[in-house]
Amino acid sequence: MPQLPAPAYPADVRARLDADAKEVIARYPGSRSALLPLLHLVQSEEGYVSRTGMAFCAETLDLTTAEVTAVATFYSMYRRKPSGDYQVGVCTNTLCAVMGGDAIFDTLKEHLGVGNNETTDDGKVTLEHIECNAACDFAPVVMVNWEFFDNQTPESATQLVDDLIAGRTVEPTRGAPLCSYKETARILAGFPDERPGAVEATGGAGPASLVGLRLAKGEALPKARVVSPRDGQPKDGQPDAQVHDPSPTERLSSHDAPQQTSASDPEHPAGPTAEEGE
Repeated sequence: MPQLPAPAYPADVRARLDADAKEVIARYPGSRSALLPLLHLVQSEEGYVSRTGMAFCAETLDLTTAEVTAVATFYSMYRRKPSGDYQVGVCTNTLCAVMGGDAIFDTLKEHLGVGNNETTDDGKVTLEHIECNAACDFAPVVMVNWEFFDNQTPESATQLVDDLIAGRTVEPTRGAPLCSYKETARILAGFPDERPGAVEATGGAGPASLVGLRLAKGEALPKARVVSPRDGQPKDGQPDAQVHDPSPTERLSSHDAPQQTSASDPEHPAGPTAEEGE
């Protein structure tokens, strides 16, 4: 059925967005290039990209609403319906899934009583499964408002969402301190994060991710080493493993899980496999 025109923003909101949009557009040689950050800007206002937000972007950039809608529906970072204060994304791509991501996602769905891309009744948490977070050496990974929570398990992820709902302080494994989804959207629109210390709290890749970069730079790598088993003890006939001391950018958060409890651990077998045809 045909829809009525999108309602306009209140006058004070429109004036504020006009000023912000002007600043964003000035960064680009052509105004059309500002569409992506403007979509983040309107998302920071309502927590999602509403029809009003898309109409604002179209009018501001002299585009059709169809052109704006095509972009807003293509990228998964733009929400098309109201979302929670915290967007909890569980990576279910290959490695994270094998390491326990699927088990984490299923546990959170049951614990929160929501399905994929659904929000809890209190408006605190939106749960979704997401594709690769480019953090495979920390698998399984959960992201909250695009900040990393590494080496998760169903138990640690459950505690994480409980803390978010209760309003307790939650620290990502790496990266900036956690903020609301609307605040995250404004930062993604290109506006500075003015929280003290937030910019300095940068993230970092893990040692396994950096090996290829070091080889490309021609750097000498240490002798091959054996990664210690989950119990920390080398196997018979193998040299002692070198223990990696995390740097400040790889700090453990209060929500990092003990890796030995991963759903993929040999101590937690998946059970017998059915014979073919059964």
